[in-house]
Amino acid sequence: MKSLFKRLKSQKGMSGVLVALLLVIVGVGLVAGVNTYMKGASNNIQKAASTAVDAAITNTK
Repeated sequence: MKSLFKRLKSQKGMSGVLVALLLVIVGVGLVAGVNTYMKGASNNIQKAASTAVDAAITNTK
């Protein structure tokens, strides 16, 4: 956070501050989107694995 505040303070004029804040917002949104996608993909893989294991157990009986 200290480096972010230093960068914001070092920007000249209001447009530099707005660009820096926009970059931060885009970065946070990107991280949140990737995190959501990875959780969904993980859940899908776990469901598929569970289904495959259940099918394998049922077929061996």
